[in-house]
Amino acid sequence: MKVDLEKYNNEHYYPGGGPVIRFFWFIINAAVFKSYFFPFNFIKVFFLRMFGAKVGRGVTIKPCVNIKYPWFVKIGNHVWIGEEVWIDSLATIEIGDHVCLSQGAMLLTGNHDYTKSSFDLVVKKITIENGTWIGAKSVVCPGVICQHHSVLSVSSVATKNLEPHGIYQGNPAVKIKTREINS
Repeated sequence: MKVDLEKYNNEHYYPGGGPVIRFFWFIINAAVFKSYFFPFNFIKVFFLRMFGAKVGRGVTIKPCVNIKYPWFVKIGNHVWIGEEVWIDSLATIEIGDHVCLSQGAMLLTGNHDYTKSSFDLVVKKITIENGTWIGAKSVVCPGVICQHHSVLSVSSVATKNLEPHGIYQGNPAVKIKTREINS
């Protein structure tokens, strides 16, 4: 089936920031965040704040992290963002306190409406509440809320909300047990 690319409809999406800001963010993101050669965490936090992200205290951002648009990102206190995490912030992403985004995790706020010939872009907010752990190579899909202290295990895909203290696994992720936290 031949698809007419002229019919794609993204007219209602606005990435924010303006073209000049987006250009400078593209350069900073490539040079500072997506690089393995730039280990200075405090400078990464500085740039995120400079470009409009809300960033708490004690945030660690490891090398080779890709952040689409920082002005749509809010990060709480004591958050760990592991190597090769992709924060695809086409819409708002809120990350609570004491959250771990393990290596290669993906937070995807955008998708396309495959039921329309125009293949419209659809963006939805992601919320990751306090104490949540997103495992290595896991994916959080648009519109998902990972409620407090939930766990999305390695290589799992969250297509629906995660319950508080729930441990989820698979594609699509299903609850396999309840998280017990010892003091």
